[in-house]
Amino acid sequence: MYETSQYLTFTLGEEVFALDISTVREVLELTAITRIPRTPEFMRGVINLRGRAVPVLELRRKFGMEPTTDTVNTCIIIVEAELEGEAAVIGTLVDSVREVIEIPTDAIEPAPRMGTAVRQDFIKGMGHRNDGFVIILDGNRIFSVEELAATGAAIGNVPPAGDGGMPAAMAGGEGTPA
Repeated sequence: MYETSQYLTFTLGEEVFALDISTVREVLELTAITRIPRTPEFMRGVINLRGRAVPVLELRRKFGMEPTTDTVNTCIIIVEAELEGEAAVIGTLVDSVREVIEIPTDAIEPAPRMGTAVRQDFIKGMGHRNDGFVIILDGNRIFSVEELAATGAAIGNVPPAGDGGMPAAMAGGEGTPA
């Protein structure tokens, strides 16, 4: 039997990228993003996520791709990255989200030395998918502490994993007050 991993796939232009599903907290429709002055161009701003300011990076600009107009398909993927040993919640603006897929570990090749629009150190590997490839990104390398500090975001602003930061009584299920 072979081992597989699950990935959330998304697009930037014609390219298909993926993030390990274990780093993805949720996918949001495009919402109001507050621009922060004097931040890098790829730093779109911050959003209010359940009362918490979450920085949003525009991956197209981060990767040096041409910016595009937001569409009905534009989404924000909320990811949890580890930066200097601390958990950080970050929004990534993408053209569209596709699906969650499984890729066997033996179907993942190392990042190529050339030929992609993305810096090689951002790529975890290239996953074989049907007749093409999916570029698997390393979320912990795409985002840097300095870039997040530029938004004024605190690194330790992550509620405990799994509960979305909701008190148990609000999470639903049996015993929830009516």
